[in-house]
Amino acid sequence: MESIIHFENVHYTYPGEDHEILHGIDLDIQRGTFTAILGHNGSGKSTLAKHMNAILVPTEGKVTVCGMDTKNEELLLGIRATVGMVFQNPDNQIVANVVEDDVAFAPENLGVPPEEIRERVDAALKQVGMYGFRMHAPHLLSGGQKQRVAIAGVIAMQPQCIVLDEPTAMLDPSGRREVVETVTALCREKGITVVLITHHMDECVDADRLIIMSKGSIVADGAPKDVFQQSELLKEEGLAAPATTTLLQSLKAAGMEVPTDILNIDACADAIASAISR
Repeated sequence: MESIIHFENVHYTYPGEDHEILHGIDLDIQRGTFTAILGHNGSGKSTLAKHMNAILVPTEGKVTVCGMDTKNEELLLGIRATVGMVFQNPDNQIVANVVEDDVAFAPENLGVPPEEIRERVDAALKQVGMYGFRMHAPHLLSGGQKQRVAIAGVIAMQPQCIVLDEPTAMLDPSGRREVVETVTALCREKGITVVLITHHMDECVDADRLIIMSKGSIVADGAPKDVFQQSELLKEEGLAAPATTTLLQSLKAAGMEVPTDILNIDACADAIASAISR
């Protein structure tokens, strides 16, 4: 599968500091996939995310986006048109008083013709389920709705990849669910590469790939169902496996013949029912 973002021995230290944040990261993000990156505060996951569209560039090593070196300032516009970023606080990303004007802001700054902007804005709002709110004032929306508008603003730039840096950190459970369902659909239905930075285990369940970061290094990388089986690692990192995994592992330890790598709630219920009926 083709790589869209490539990290090669990436180290990073913030200017004026002695403590290195990233320690020799080697990583490829594959086109069209949904990758979740999990870790506690200070693990380096947000610093890693900011390297994906040249907000930060390596102190040592190399990051390329579709072959474009992020250290080459002449390629910056192309890099950021390829990889869009969504951050924690949607209020910091909303710049207009009407939803559709806010979504139009980035394409306008890219010099997109007005008639194409209209098409992009409508399409982006429909993709995130916010078209019916296009004439609303953003400040009257819920947190989840605001974040979906922020995502629409990135979609309107027509990036090949969207990186979301803890986009649900300030949202309630309903808003978190809205955002995760939205980005999952963008990947599955539109083929957009999605990288989701989070510290919520349940947001990683539907990803193709789960990476766990700790102290600036990648300590686990694989399918979520496989990573969540690494109970000792999760314990060391102070992370809890999803409720389905924990339940199935407990039942297995008690002697029930059930698989322990099921993450979907309905599938988990079916597996338990099947084991009971045997």
